[in-house]
Amino acid sequence: MDTRSEVREFLSTRRARLTPDKAGLPVFGGNRRVPGLRREEVSLLAGVSVDYYTRLERGDLSGASDSVLDSLARALQLDDAETAHLFDLARTANASPVVRKPRKKAEAIRPSIQRLLDAMTEAPALVRNSSFDYLGANALGRALYSPHFTDPAPNSVRFAFLNPAAHEFYPDWDRVTRELVAAMRGEAGRNPFDRRFTDLVGELSTRSDRFRTLWAAHDVRYHRRGVKRLRHPVVGEIELVYEAFELPSDPGLRMSTYTAEPGTASEEKLKMLASWVATESASADQAASAEA
Repeated sequence: MDTRSEVREFLSTRRARLTPDKAGLPVFGGNRRVPGLRREEVSLLAGVSVDYYTRLERGDLSGASDSVLDSLARALQLDDAETAHLFDLARTANASPVVRKPRKKAEAIRPSIQRLLDAMTEAPALVRNSSFDYLGANALGRALYSPHFTDPAPNSVRFAFLNPAAHEFYPDWDRVTRELVAAMRGEAGRNPFDRRFTDLVGELSTRSDRFRTLWAAHDVRYHRRGVKRLRHPVVGEIELVYEAFELPSDPGLRMSTYTAEPGTASEEKLKMLASWVATESASADQAASAEA
């Protein structure tokens, strides 16, 4: 990806969304030609010269110190995810050509991780990589996300944007797609030289108007916890709380787990799904024994 272009568009879109009123600045006259702050207003808030801020917004973060980046983040009122993204972009801009290599991406999970997944029998759990490929799951996770696993190479963003079944599976499809793209923006900043990820962005930009629009917004957010509402083909609509964990020994891999609030209809539906999985597994074992 073009780092200068990424920096330019990220900073300009953050500036455009921040009004003088939100920034605590006085407004003189009612005829403003820009939707958000002017460059000179951002430079004032960040404590840097207009020329220097203009250089930054044109995509040149080379040599920008941490203190300057912190000041810029405060001036533009960036949240934690956006601030981390800004620092990632600056790290890339300051990296030497030798350092600019994509990290090796895991093609499969380690056996011990799969054993951990299999030991979790009451909570769906899945593991994905930074390209949003599902590399592993426990039985309940596969059952919960069964529409994804009809693809031999399941990928959560391809399913969400390119598979018509996603609109049925995700009742909150608009919100889900927005969150996915915002999470992808964070991944792009952390590892901008990943060819597979870049190819995925290119594919989705070509094939999905929705993705192309969201990608151009340059929104960034963490995808660590929240509530996911699904319309499952077996148990119907179910609402689950998800938690996502980085796997420290496997950079780029993330485990997501799902639970239901106690005493809710969703808890009963999750138990029904677990029972269905157990029944299907027992039937498969019986058929295998009979064939043997």
